Amino acid sequence: MSLGLQVASPVSERIWNEKYRHRAADGTPLDQTIDDTWARVAKAAAKAEPPRQRRHWEARFFEAMQGFGFLPAGRILAGSGTGRRVTLFNCFVMGRVDDDLGAIFDSVKEAALTMQQGGGIGQDFSTLRPQGALVRSIGADASGPVSFMHVWDAMCRTIMSAGARRGAMMATLACDHPDIEAFLAAKSEPGRLTMFNLSVLVTNAFVTAVREDADWDLTFAGKVYRTVRARDLWQKIMQATYAYAEPGVIFIDRVNAANNLAYCEAIRATNPCGEQPLPPYGACLLGSINLASLVRHPFTAKASLDEARLDALVAVAVRFLDDVVDVSGYPLPAQRREARQKRRLGLGLTGLADALIMLGLRYDSAAGTSAAAGWMRRIKQAAYAASVELAAEKGSFPLYDEAAFLGAPGVGALPAGIRRDVARHGIRNGLLTSIAPTGTISLLAGNVSSGIEPVFDFNYERRLLAADGSSHTETVADFAYALYRAQHGGAAGLPDAFVTAGRIAPEAHLDMMAALQPHVDSAISKTINCPEDMEFAAFEKLYIEAFDRGLKGCTTFRPNAVTGAVLTQSAEPAAQASPADGAMPRARQALVEAGPIARQPVLSGFTYKLRWPDSEHALYVTINDIEHDGRRRPFEIFINSKNLEHYAWTVALTRMISAVFRRGGDVSFVVEELKAVFDPRGGHWLGGRYVPSLLAAIGEIVERHMRRTGFLDGEALPMRADAGASAVVDRLEVEVSEPMPGAGPLREPTRHPPAASGHRVRGACPRCASQDLIHVEGCLVCRTCGFSRCQ
Repeated sequence: MSLGLQVASPVSERIWNEKYRHRAADGTPLDQTIDDTWARVAKAAAKAEPPRQRRHWEARFFEAMQGFGFLPAGRILAGSGTGRRVTLFNCFVMGRVDDDLGAIFDSVKEAALTMQQGGGIGQDFSTLRPQGALVRSIGADASGPVSFMHVWDAMCRTIMSAGARRGAMMATLACDHPDIEAFLAAKSEPGRLTMFNLSVLVTNAFVTAVREDADWDLTFAGKVYRTVRARDLWQKIMQATYAYAEPGVIFIDRVNAANNLAYCEAIRATNPCGEQPLPPYGACLLGSINLASLVRHPFTAKASLDEARLDALVAVAVRFLDDVVDVSGYPLPAQRREARQKRRLGLGLTGLADALIMLGLRYDSAAGTSAAAGWMRRIKQAAYAASVELAAEKGSFPLYDEAAFLGAPGVGALPAGIRRDVARHGIRNGLLTSIAPTGTISLLAGNVSSGIEPVFDFNYERRLLAADGSSHTETVADFAYALYRAQHGGAAGLPDAFVTAGRIAPEAHLDMMAALQPHVDSAISKTINCPEDMEFAAFEKLYIEAFDRGLKGCTTFRPNAVTGAVLTQSAEPAAQASPADGAMPRARQALVEAGPIARQPVLSGFTYKLRWPDSEHALYVTINDIEHDGRRRPFEIFINSKNLEHYAWTVALTRMISAVFRRGGDVSFVVEELKAVFDPRGGHWLGGRYVPSLLAAIGEIVERHMRRTGFLDGEALPMRADAGASAVVDRLEVEVSEPMPGAGPLREPTRHPPAASGHRVRGACPRCASQDLIHVEGCLVCRTCGFSRCQ
């Protein structure tokens, strides 16, 4: 069925059918058409209105969504009016973690409950004492905040494996915390803390110390643990994000100084994608105005954006989101109190790049930047005007303080007339604007460009998975590109305004962010795409410029050996390779496609010794490999121990894993399945890191073996053997024996140049196991199944 889009889009229908179409418990569709979805969502939101006005606002809400002009965030579309126990909020920051073991695990529980209902979370770990600090109550040394992050990571994996949609977390740490260097290195290896995005809280004082080449104290609870050179620490931050795209940087003093609500809250963390700096237990509703839907006479000399329609949509969207604050459920009572006391909203935009293209404006031009800034300014002003009208009708948010609110920088920059109206009537919402990632809702709206980002690809192939596990490939076209082709035919050349992310200079990304940030109350989720060969000095300069130009944070993505590789776009979009091409090095592709291989009479392998605290005797994990075209791949696994308690399940496990290995194909998913197992009795700390179960420890051994033999991509893990005896692999308490007879020397993993198009990331999607993960808007997104770490 058609979704009523200007350009037919099978992917849009699939997104609606699988993500937002309401179904009964037995799978029977209850939303027969997309209009049924809009009606369901509109009716649910209107329940916050007085009974006599509900039908009126139902109709207004329906009309705003019907043409894809206003797009509520995915949690609202999926959960409204369904009767399910889910939250309609995408974004949360959790409460302060007190430096006490009981409080830490209370915080883990609160995070689990929040993610169970569909919310992504942010957590500041700066409140936890550094590694090695004395815990006087038990006479032991603290393990440090990074070690506890592994507990959150394991919990998040467990929630995901139980079927929850979300699995995204943000971890922040202050730039003066004694464990800051450990935090910077926490994701330096593939597969570590994969459920987290990381950001450093950078203060104005630290930036000044860097510029003045001053010393910088690393402190906790008033005690100076070490003093370092500020520039050295800044270089380590920059080198980490240059090498593996994390951590991001949050200019935390600016975040707090610019906050409308600075008089009643302090912010130390953001949601997973960074567009929502929030206080403890803070939550924010998200929605976007689809600018591409507002362009009249596209690709002509008369092309324009319907600004009157824009103003009307914003007014309805503000009322809609304000109503959802009242009708939504909340995982925790503290989140409900926080949301209703401040009534914070995050209204932003999407389809920006497509709208510019349809108007003939390049994303990376001064005219394009100016137009975008004008649209965002208009959205902010219309949102404040609508919130003032709501306050006159329903009252201001409970913590409204007129003098303090009007003194906020963002409010002071509003036109005098709006500020006079605020002083006269108050205002309904503490904050109103934000620019969030809009991956799946942008696909729903015909694959319009996402959020503030430029177009990623104009035309590409997407593998669509059916419920029975089968798949087929369909062409997915950008909205503006498809519309242009429909109007001008496939043979027409593309105008100059058609430009993709990979062809835009990093400075142009920064220009767009800097132009829009003054009109955004919260923050902007945006990835500054950098070429792989960008020199470090130029890369570092981007962050200094981001600070100097008034941004609240900065996130870059430069393809690298840990997180992914740049795949350059082809000259003609229609000729681009399918996402499967180049998703992994050709040598490994050959291994994956080889299929079942007969066992050779003699195999070589390694035996790994694993000591698990709950087991009296060590376990010995032997992994034998088979060679195929000169490359090694795992073929079988054996687990042995003197402890007979483990006999039955280890035999069953080894037979099942060996059967999987012998079938051929990409067997790397075995690692993630094992590592996701969470023992309800609790895991153990091994080498300063939390491992959630014995099976997870075995999974890490399998992963390390795959890496050292070159089957998995990423940094090789050479063994440091003493006199040919045993060695320690990474930080797990594992010993590796001599190679078995006939093993021969290990080869370094073969490196192969990447193929073509976009910023793809090495590794399998946690939902569908495809290799089509991309990094966009500070988030991991799968172009095969639509999985998103941030949506």
